[in-house]
Amino acid sequence: MLAYFRKTTSAAPLAVFRLLFGLMLFGSIVRFWSRGWIEELYIKPRYFFPFYGFDFVHPLGSYTYVLFAVCGLSALLVAIGLFYRVAIVSLFVSFTYIELIDKSTYLNHYYFTSMVCLLLIFLPANTYFSVDAFRRRTLLAGQIPAWCIDSLKLFVALLYVFAGLAKLNSDWLLNAMPLRIWLPAHNDLPVVGFLFNDHRIPYAFSWFGCLYDLSIPFLLWNRPTRPWAYVAVIVFHGLTALLFPIGMFPYVMILTALIFFSANFHLAVIRQISNWLSIPTTFLLAHRAYTYQPIIANLIRVVFVVFFIIQLLFPFRYLLYPGELFWTEQGYRFSWRVMLMEKAGYAQFTVKDNLGHRTIVNNTEFLTPLQEKMMSTQPDMLLQYAHLLRDYYAQHGYHNPEVYVDSYVALNGRLGKPLISPDINLASEQESFAPKTWITSFDDKIYGF
Repeated sequence: MLAYFRKTTSAAPLAVFRLLFGLMLFGSIVRFWSRGWIEELYIKPRYFFPFYGFDFVHPLGSYTYVLFAVCGLSALLVAIGLFYRVAIVSLFVSFTYIELIDKSTYLNHYYFTSMVCLLLIFLPANTYFSVDAFRRRTLLAGQIPAWCIDSLKLFVALLYVFAGLAKLNSDWLLNAMPLRIWLPAHNDLPVVGFLFNDHRIPYAFSWFGCLYDLSIPFLLWNRPTRPWAYVAVIVFHGLTALLFPIGMFPYVMILTALIFFSANFHLAVIRQISNWLSIPTTFLLAHRAYTYQPIIANLIRVVFVVFFIIQLLFPFRYLLYPGELFWTEQGYRFSWRVMLMEKAGYAQFTVKDNLGHRTIVNNTEFLTPLQEKMMSTQPDMLLQYAHLLRDYYAQHGYHNPEVYVDSYVALNGRLGKPLISPDINLASEQESFAPKTWITSFDDKIYGF
């Protein structure tokens, strides 16, 4: 083990990863800003759904633009390697803060991005091909500890493996759900659209997706299969981007998969970029090996061991809860369960008190269309909204208001049924990590891992 931690490798893969990762995030922030999504998602809403335990994360109103500007600038500084340590900490804090403002906007690749930023805080990603190294030549190093690269490879591999394990369920493999719902909607695509009318295609996509996730990290790690595996990465995520509106996730995975390529590949990329930017080749000649101070190295190894133990265990926390995971969603988020279910439903709330007050809530007076859609099928968000209504009506003349909901949810093509019993007063239920006993029984079985 000690021999492994003494091994060094070229700093080029980490430098290229830093550059591409930073530019990709900068481009994402510009895209988000230019499409008006900051206003739509973080300024216009009257109320927000913070994650449990992060209630201190509040929207910033018009200052949200400043938050996004800080995030975008930090991403650009990370990309070029200028003031790197400050920039990567700033990027992690600002991006994660944005991610935690509202549960309605949760996406797997936001979590992935935050965790990569956290890892990069501890890695010497600015020792090669960076402005910091150009300005301070004592920082310049062509070799870094091999585990710095391997830790990023391992994290990407974990994402894929857990995504593949999550697909080992009867809905995905035996019923081709939810692809059997989604794919026919794209039968108007040119050239290939007619294929999506064939009932066998969703099954082919489901099985291929599962096999892809479970095998691709090992094929990328193996040198002989790596080029073909990367072609598969481009095809798979290219199709995903074409067919499903899941934001930047496909492009994130296409770029991060490059970390598996050899040092010579990344050195060639750096030389090409250097030619385009007329950077002197002498700057690329760095023979020194970067080394951590012994105390710092030991501390970082402990941090990384704890980090990966958490990453290994966290997706299995759903085992602590009774009921069907897809129905209750207790332990669903932050576990790399990507595109596994189609949930549709509605929720009609009634607020009343013992003085005779009674009202049926118009959700559009409180929530945006996206918030209402996400809230209607997720129990923890239903509870948060019920508490929001409780507090609102308590301030508007209701005495100890009670909140009830008629909620009907359809999961993966099944008939809709109540998600919450209509005689449960959600105003008196408390949010916690304990099982939510007020969620109705699923009355079906999804067999899986």
